[in-house]
Amino acid sequence: MIIPSIAFTQIEREQYQQDHDDKKFHFGISLGTNRAHYHFTNNPRFLQYDSVLVVESIQSTGINLSWLVNMRLGEHFDLRTYPLSLVFTEKAFQYRLKYPDRVLSEDSLTTRKVQGVTLAFPFQLKFSSDRINNLKVYMIAGGKIEKDFAATAGEKNAEQLIKLSKFDYGIEAGMGFHIYFPVFVMSPEIKLGWGFKNVHSRDENLKFSNVIDQIKSRTITFSIIIE
Repeated sequence: MIIPSIAFTQIEREQYQQDHDDKKFHFGISLGTNRAHYHFTNNPRFLQYDSVLVVESIQSTGINLSWLVNMRLGEHFDLRTYPLSLVFTEKAFQYRLKYPDRVLSEDSLTTRKVQGVTLAFPFQLKFSSDRINNLKVYMIAGGKIEKDFAATAGEKNAEQLIKLSKFDYGIEAGMGFHIYFPVFVMSPEIKLGWGFKNVHSRDENLKFSNVIDQIKSRTITFSIIIE
């Protein structure tokens, strides 16, 4: 609500960066914060055994740092990608245990955190409105491929971990505002991300893993893009 109101106060002012949107290519940097969690389904073993009573995915906060490349397709359409996009997250699972192992410092309510350092490659189609003085609204939709360098699928002796695969893919959708200033364009943007791949590398021998079947990522990201 604040961002459009600021921009609309410029209605009577000079229109900045008039040729910005006519360029075939333009570049930018993006800095953002994300809220991430996992959507999961329980394995039938969850109902067969009573050692784990409840499993929940806890939302956590991370940061995004990206380099933007935008290619103009037409008056209202652009193709965007991020050749270098780093995403830092920390997702967590909370378990309610019936028989906690005090030797392993477990409690009735135990949390297992999963660190993520992800190199993402999103590609998006952007649809923009007409420009109103120094403001333009846009929507985006597209796909993404990700590699998590901190994934634990190949690790052994990981009793305290949930093993995850390194690769993921999914879709993203969101919206934002271009606010034009004399020497740059600032774009606050919010988007949602849905992972399609089951990233769970299930291990029958791990009590924190064998009760879960599929794990899929979910994120919401707020970014500020400077072009």
